Amino acid sequence: MPSDAATLDDDLISEQTYLANARAELSRMREAAESLDASKASDAISGEALSHTLARRIATLQDDPRSTLFFGRIDMTPPEHEQWYIGRRHVADAQGNPVVIDWRAPVSTAFYRASHTDPMDVVLRRRFGVDHGVLTAIEDEHLTDPAEPDEKSHLLATEIERPRTGPMRDIVSTIQPEQDEIVRADVATTICVQGAPGTGKTAVGLHRAAWLLYSFRERLDRTGVLVVGPNKAFLDHIGAVLPALGEIRVGHATIEDLLDHGRVRALESANVAVLKGDSRMAEVMEKAVWAHVRPVTEPLVVPRGIRKWRVPAYEVQEIVDELKARGVRYDAARQMLPQRLAHAVLLLMERAGDSPDDRVQDAVARSAPMKKYVASVWPQLDASLVLFELWSSPDRLGAAAAGVLSNDEQSILLWGKPVRSKGAARWSLADMALLDEAHDVLTRMTSLGHVVLDEAQDLSPMQLRAVGRRCSTGSATVLGDIAQGTTPWSTRSWEETMTHLGKPSHHLEVLDRGFRVPAAVIEYAARLLPAMAPGLGAPVSVRDNPGRLDLVPVGPDELSDRLVATLHEAVGSPGSIGVIAPDADIDAYSAALDAAGVGHGRLDRDHGDDEDHQVQLVPATVAKGLEFDRVVVVEPSRIAAAEPDERTGLRRLYVVLTRAVSALTVLHSEDLPAELAA
Repeated sequence: MPSDAATLDDDLISEQTYLANARAELSRMREAAESLDASKASDAISGEALSHTLARRIATLQDDPRSTLFFGRIDMTPPEHEQWYIGRRHVADAQGNPVVIDWRAPVSTAFYRASHTDPMDVVLRRRFGVDHGVLTAIEDEHLTDPAEPDEKSHLLATEIERPRTGPMRDIVSTIQPEQDEIVRADVATTICVQGAPGTGKTAVGLHRAAWLLYSFRERLDRTGVLVVGPNKAFLDHIGAVLPALGEIRVGHATIEDLLDHGRVRALESANVAVLKGDSRMAEVMEKAVWAHVRPVTEPLVVPRGIRKWRVPAYEVQEIVDELKARGVRYDAARQMLPQRLAHAVLLLMERAGDSPDDRVQDAVARSAPMKKYVASVWPQLDASLVLFELWSSPDRLGAAAAGVLSNDEQSILLWGKPVRSKGAARWSLADMALLDEAHDVLTRMTSLGHVVLDEAQDLSPMQLRAVGRRCSTGSATVLGDIAQGTTPWSTRSWEETMTHLGKPSHHLEVLDRGFRVPAAVIEYAARLLPAMAPGLGAPVSVRDNPGRLDLVPVGPDELSDRLVATLHEAVGSPGSIGVIAPDADIDAYSAALDAAGVGHGRLDRDHGDDEDHQVQLVPATVAKGLEFDRVVVVEPSRIAAAEPDERTGLRRLYVVLTRAVSALTVLHSEDLPAELAA
């Protein structure tokens, strides 16, 4: 049973004293790290490496006065009677005894998963309320007391629902058991998470990256970890999570960053983009690259001294065919060819009575006649040349796409106007994935140890292949929601997605308990599901607070004024406010807010600003993955109508409506979509 008030007050004073001691020990650890001198290393290279390691170590030992070093405690069963404080990082005293245990340590698992049904040797679980770095409350669960009923944690609910402004925070103190199982999955396991809005799938993916780096540090420090998100606004939103957990060496990239093979200068119709993103294009690119290896029609002739050594064309063809059949990349095989041909010349020399050695073979392989001959048979390529030739030449495309694409499909891929050279090519976003594919056929890409891919449902098969090759020998955490697919090529199933990613053997987890989106909001948005994602279950909000939903019809000329009035009312309350509107209207609403003196930021696709504004103006196409305490959605019908088809429009609207943590206001002068008006 819960402790009485007087005991808890005494405990709170004691725990605050323990926190002060923990802060002092952390300060001592940081000072000890700062006192180390990297210049005393045995050599300059070692000194540079040590300096880098020390800088990273010091950065992880910084104390944040706005939070506490621990957020929970577990007391274990006899005979050990061990007591562990669980926090964001490990803190030890001068003798090396743990003062705070890192949340990622194995012993911390019990803090998240222990229950009355399975206490996991935990007698008591204690949670702490925190306000600006000070402990303000204590909540105890006696897990082995049969008289104490299972009850929801008030402190846990308060922390989950606490208003916030600025970037996304970690959820390390509120991780739920089903989330913890995903976070702590083995490094060799690829996880796919189907997560409804508000289920914390993004946070789970980020915390999994932090846990993997803690548990498999040596491996992942060497091979790297990357987080891939849908746009820069999203990456800015999540960018503070991993550093708060002490992880500062994780890369962040959008899919555009990842596939940066040149400047995107062309827009194309949805049907062309869908075709270019089709997985069949991988076979087209493979055939297009290897088609540059030419049939051997002339013998190889290599002068050496007073003699000329001749390797017949049929023998050269056999060597070329053998290299093509080895399954290596185009460039790797091309680099092998001179040595293989030089070896054939060496055999001719030996048959003639000479005694050449490896130096002779190397000299023959590097000779000008050999280089010229190899270039005539196996030319050097780059990805842009391959794709330039495909889109410029019906014959090239026809040969590569034979049996793969129909004639009609080939015709829509060809450029309508001739392009002078690959340098003058106007590449589209979909072309970037094809350039990446061609580059991989030419040269094998180095694999990372782990990739976290968020909003995966929106990537085309070719984009998924590009992400997959970046973790081909590593693992992945794939996050998304099929109901939130807002591209013409969005996935129909996770099995399809994971196959394109190159991870058909994966573990699928479904998160459908909404911790952040209140019931009033999620139930309203879920009206769209039957029309846009039939068969997909609606998420369930588990919050006690049902939230607030206001549907406000206004006249066409009153939208801006009503928006300003709504914001003037909202800014007096704590928490972030997101105004989500059709992309085409963002400039007009920004001007209206400026004129009314409503300070705000803008989260456009390619930029935001560094200042944390309570009010953020968000284009509908950028809202995915973001969340705000209060959301004002302007003209939902216009948001849906801006998409190329009805299904995609309703899915975009579903995303927009589910960004609210506490309250949703819908301002509209046009009729709501039929599904919402019901």
